[in-house]
Amino acid sequence: MKNIQVIDGAVNCVYDIFQATEDEFSAIFPVGEDVAFIDEVYARGTKELLDQVFNAIWSRRIPKVQAHGIHGLLFCDLETKKVYYPTRRDEEARNPSGGLLRTEA
Repeated sequence: MKNIQVIDGAVNCVYDIFQATEDEFSAIFPVGEDVAFIDEVYARGTKELLDQVFNAIWSRRIPKVQAHGIHGLLFCDLETKKVYYPTRRDEEARNPSGGLLRTEA
């Protein structure tokens, strides 16, 4: 199972983590990517299949203290964040000016 943290645009968002099977994870995140935006996910697949995938995932919330790593970030209703993730990889997050958001350790 892989863990996906959901970041919602709602003011009361609690950034829950959900478990996904390998197949479910692959339906959301293209190979090599670990950041996804819900509108782009649905643009790539069929609504019926993705509704099934998300219904299964939503039934598998896990408390953060039980999560062993986060394998993907799923943004919902936060299109303004797209500019920070041009490669859809978390470690490559950038400022709109092009500079990396994280400094190298």
